[in-house]
Amino acid sequence: MPQLDIAAGTGFAGWVVRRRILVVALAGALTVALLVAAAGALGVLSLSRIAAPGSESDHARQVLADQFRTGPPNLVLLVDAGGAGVDDPAVRRAAADLDRRLAAEPGVAETGSYWSRGDSPALRSKDGSKALILLRVPGEVNESRARVGELAAQYAGATGPLTVRTGGQDEVFREIGAQARTDFVRAEVIVLPMVLVLLMLIYRRVALALITLGVGVFATAGALAGLRAIAAVTEVSTFAANLALVMGLALGVDYCLFVIARYREELAAGNDVGGAVVTAVRTAGRTVFFSGLTVATSLLALLLFPLSFLRSFGYAGILVVGSALVGSLIVLPAALALLGHRAAGPIRSRPVEQGGWFRIAQAVMRRPLLIGGAVLALVLLLASPALGLRFGLPDARILPAEASSRITADEIRNSFGQEESDALYLVARQSGGAEDRLPQYAVRLSQVDGVAQVDSAAGVYVDGRQVILPGPDRFTAEGGTYLTVTPTQAVLEGDVGALVDQVRAVPAPYDVIIGGSPAEMLDWRSALTERIPLVLGVILLLSFAVLHLATGSVLLPLKATLLNLLSLGVMFGVIVWVFQQGNLSGLLGFTPTGVLEASMPLLMFCIVYGLSMDYEVFIVSRIREEYLRTGDNALAVATGLQRTAPLVSTSAVVLALSFAVYATGGVVYLKMIGVGMAVAVLVDATVIRGILLPAFMRLAGRANWWVPAFGAARLRWSRQPR
Repeated sequence: MPQLDIAAGTGFAGWVVRRRILVVALAGALTVALLVAAAGALGVLSLSRIAAPGSESDHARQVLADQFRTGPPNLVLLVDAGGAGVDDPAVRRAAADLDRRLAAEPGVAETGSYWSRGDSPALRSKDGSKALILLRVPGEVNESRARVGELAAQYAGATGPLTVRTGGQDEVFREIGAQARTDFVRAEVIVLPMVLVLLMLIYRRVALALITLGVGVFATAGALAGLRAIAAVTEVSTFAANLALVMGLALGVDYCLFVIARYREELAAGNDVGGAVVTAVRTAGRTVFFSGLTVATSLLALLLFPLSFLRSFGYAGILVVGSALVGSLIVLPAALALLGHRAAGPIRSRPVEQGGWFRIAQAVMRRPLLIGGAVLALVLLLASPALGLRFGLPDARILPAEASSRITADEIRNSFGQEESDALYLVARQSGGAEDRLPQYAVRLSQVDGVAQVDSAAGVYVDGRQVILPGPDRFTAEGGTYLTVTPTQAVLEGDVGALVDQVRAVPAPYDVIIGGSPAEMLDWRSALTERIPLVLGVILLLSFAVLHLATGSVLLPLKATLLNLLSLGVMFGVIVWVFQQGNLSGLLGFTPTGVLEASMPLLMFCIVYGLSMDYEVFIVSRIREEYLRTGDNALAVATGLQRTAPLVSTSAVVLALSFAVYATGGVVYLKMIGVGMAVAVLVDATVIRGILLPAFMRLAGRANWWVPAFGAARLRWSRQPR
């Protein structure tokens, strides 16, 4: 047991040192409890349906369910009749029997098929060998998708002369969720041993490696347990668990590296164990605290979106940061006090001036315009593909090519000229006695470019002609009516928004609201883009305030914002070049669609901005400490960089490798996060912070530390080295 100078341990850090055994014991018990709670988290998380609460399409879905007892189908059966064709009498009889059995299944509220809807052209393949059966399985998202999965497994395969494949929106998202959970477990198996080995190489101490990994596990378990609790009252995305794993380990390792490095410095300077722990908490711990605030601020902004998918990552980020701060500022100091000199690092006699990062910083600061300008040009070149960023709507190609619902979707895309499961629903609560004008309305809608078919109470229309007479009326109820407008495959893969605008422009005999999958996706995107200015403003303002408090400077937070935007530019350039344009698609195993779904780049923006500011706080806080000690800006930059850059780059390698594991997963979203984030953090921790930061600070000189007169008194507390 190390001998501690308790007199040095005043304040909270001193209390932790004195109660080190109690703190470690309580932390161990809490970790076990959190792991038990976290074990059931994956089972209650889900991928929520794409819907923007309060939007027109959301209202249309409610009216369809409440008034008409219908809605968009969420399970599709692709029926292959082979050479006989879908109009063969034996095929018709088998299809009718299959339709009856499906309608009788528990949980199935509605069915419709090529055969039951009067040989609807929209449900027949171009060559006549295949047709579709559409099912609606209503209910809470997890319950509904579980039933969809059961039906898909039960009915897929050969049924007499028919061969059935299953797909549809909920089956796609069910498989995405299952694949994400598989990728989570697989990443856990790979990442934990990998991080442990890296930590052993870094520390040269098994105990320190285990403690650091333990803090990462504590942060991950705390986040997962918290997500499980939140999922009891609101929807939480499955992908939030993947973020919790990577961020929990990354931040746990990141924060521990800095606290341990400072503790070792204090021991090497001759301080006793207790004093070294307290000083490490007061210096590196202060930096860690502000770093956590910057990361939490960026992810907290996701809660401003009205979309549960993005809010889930906000919950995960806040829980991860909070758990990582508890682990690194309370549990770790207690563990270091127990280890004492056994946690000391190897003795290095080399002066700081001989360090590699010190020499790099000095070389950059000798020619800041030349070197900084050249590196800036390279960074802008890497970011340039981002100028071609195009947003689009997601489809089954998110999944790997061998996934069953992806195979079904590909067959429908290739064999059908349209897809009724992605129809628009034009809903009128009250038709106002205008039923006689319905045929003309349906005719005009069917003539809109990109519309394959219109179904209504007046019959089925294609290209302005009635192709099926009115049958059993499923379109009217309680004085209202609705129509379905089936778009062509070409429109679904192009500008669906233009089609929705054209449909809205057709004069209607009564007030209609538009729903259906394409409208829901567009409203989702609108809800996303409408909040982007607010979210970005909150992130920029709050992160500026946090870094201003951490450094006492006005210019440095502005500089940090510019450097962060450069890192983000590189990330966006990479994901556009790879995932939108399709470069490296063969190596990474995905199918490019030529567009990116809008929510993922926005999510990545928030994460990378927080992590970039995290590195900024670590480096600039140490530079500030050296500047307060020496008053020499250039020396402070080089010394501070040498003290922190090895830790930042090490942390970035751990984080990048953790993210990169997901690049080998099955879901394109996770591949995108894995590749984009890995590149962003490595570029940020090396090129941006190692070269552009010292170049900027050399050019700014003493202006780096300028504080307006009204803020000087408030920040006087920060002028003493800690």
